[in-house]
Amino acid sequence: MTRGACMQIIGGDEIHRLLGFPSLIDALRAMFREGCEVPPRQHHTVASALAEGTPGTVLVMPAWQAGRALGIKIVTVFPGNTRRSLPAVQGSYLLLDAATGAPLALLDGTALTLRRTAAASALAAGFLARPDSAAHLMVGTGALAPYLVAAHAVARPIRRVRVWGRNPEKAAALAAQLAAAGLDAAPVAELAEGVGAADIITCATLAREPLIRGAWLAPGTHLDLVGGFTPEMREADDAAVARARVYVDTDAALHEAGDIAQPLRSGQLARERIVGNLFGLTRGTCPGRRDPAEITLFKSVGTALEDLAAAQLAVSRVGAQ
Repeated sequence: MTRGACMQIIGGDEIHRLLGFPSLIDALRAMFREGCEVPPRQHHTVASALAEGTPGTVLVMPAWQAGRALGIKIVTVFPGNTRRSLPAVQGSYLLLDAATGAPLALLDGTALTLRRTAAASALAAGFLARPDSAAHLMVGTGALAPYLVAAHAVARPIRRVRVWGRNPEKAAALAAQLAAAGLDAAPVAELAEGVGAADIITCATLAREPLIRGAWLAPGTHLDLVGGFTPEMREADDAAVARARVYVDTDAALHEAGDIAQPLRSGQLARERIVGNLFGLTRGTCPGRRDPAEITLFKSVGTALEDLAAAQLAVSRVGAQ
């Protein structure tokens, strides 16, 4: 962390060190309970500097609590960066003084997003997964996967982690990384087998066709769907949705997430079957898991509320140190 005259700059490594999952989950719980203003995120197309290049996209995601907290996440998506050996997706988070608008801190948006996304899934699992959940299946091997595993291990007494990915070598590498961190982790070759043996299943993929079949789900399973973030993406089939009590992080999932929007559109999922969201769960206005045998499904698309809570926690911890 370096300091300018008025503004702190907090890099990715420091964010990972500052935002331990127990405290971050608590911070998200408090923010969902209190609520904040979250305008629709803005999308802007930016012409490429390369004649043959694909246009870029700028996403602007503000959130605030009047007089208390104010922040903006800016994410750029420039597919042409792969030809320049640069990340296609990059992000920054600006935390501001809610009373004056003065900048307080600039945080690495990628690290912040990884940790708050994982913490939100763990927060939901605390209400929806069985309290004795011990076996976690991680479907997907991308950058978010190890953080999701770590966060769920805080929410529930996870003793065994299995990893499935389309690329078996990447699944084995992630399992080895988790094992080196002290977890009983191993890759699984057959997805159906892994699903049937899991208490919690987390999916963080870019799948456009369902990977998880409802017929594979054992009674008492909690299904955590993180990866699909457009109406065209699916990680679980209609049978999985039909067997589960369905929850979302926010109502944005109803039109942004294919796992919810598609079955709503086809009539396979009635709107009244979506039991609630993280606002209701944290405030006690909607029920969580009711019995050990039911199947629960949580679909998240993310919200700027989570970014604001995480940024505030990170900055407060820098100040405490």
